[in-house]
Amino acid sequence: MTEHETKPTSQEEDNKTSRRDFLKLAGALVGAAALTQLPMARKMSAARASGGGDGTGHQWGMLIDINLCIGCQYCTFACNAVNNLADDMRYCVVTTETTRSGEEFFLSRPCMHCDEAPCVQACPVAATRKRPDGIVEMDYDRCIGCRYCMVACPYDARVFNWKEPIELSPQSPTFGYQEVPNRPRGVVEKCTFCSHRIDAGLERGLVPGVDHQATPACVVACPTNARIFGDMNEATSPISVALAEATVTLRLREELSTEPRVYYIPPESHTDNPFQGN
Repeated sequence: MTEHETKPTSQEEDNKTSRRDFLKLAGALVGAAALTQLPMARKMSAARASGGGDGTGHQWGMLIDINLCIGCQYCTFACNAVNNLADDMRYCVVTTETTRSGEEFFLSRPCMHCDEAPCVQACPVAATRKRPDGIVEMDYDRCIGCRYCMVACPYDARVFNWKEPIELSPQSPTFGYQEVPNRPRGVVEKCTFCSHRIDAGLERGLVPGVDHQATPACVVACPTNARIFGDMNEATSPISVALAEATVTLRLREELSTEPRVYYIPPESHTDNPFQGN
């Protein structure tokens, strides 16, 4: 093995996104300007059609209100505890960004669970796949660690596992306990929208996005309710209601036609393309 291959890479290096490059990513909120002008009914119709086949069944999505995010990183810590991750492995990243007028805000970035996910197309062994309900998941038994999916992902939402599984996440038990099995060394890992909670919750008759036991850990942990989750195919679900009530919503890198399932409400004072020029 070469020195590069044997040297563990920190989260900061593996998920390396320079400020300039990530502001380009955040600038996708500019590229989404056309989307913000569409009636919400049209957006919801597109969401139903894109992942639900005949339009029936669950279609999970998330809304993050930037105005409510305080940058506490509780979402990150809860995710790490539930997935038993070391501090240098983060499925959910929170960064401090700046609007074109110089105002700071926090941008939380989980996996976008794209309807047209580049990572799914890039995987040579079908270890990355999209479920009928829209969740993009990993089969860690099939993953060969080639990292093609990491290259393909425009959101830097994946991390490579360089190390053997740890015994206990530093964020546990403060932010939760391990709920999923450890992954082996040498695979690519990512956010799953806590699909294990969703699946188990549905079997028990719980409602994801409403009942905490069936809702992603990052959503439950948020102290300001900046994150909203639910079934976009259900008109009365928390996310459907929130999207319908929102004046403006944006999605990252909309110009790439990845059709992400994570929506954002931009800073209130900068709904007119807040990231223009970055």
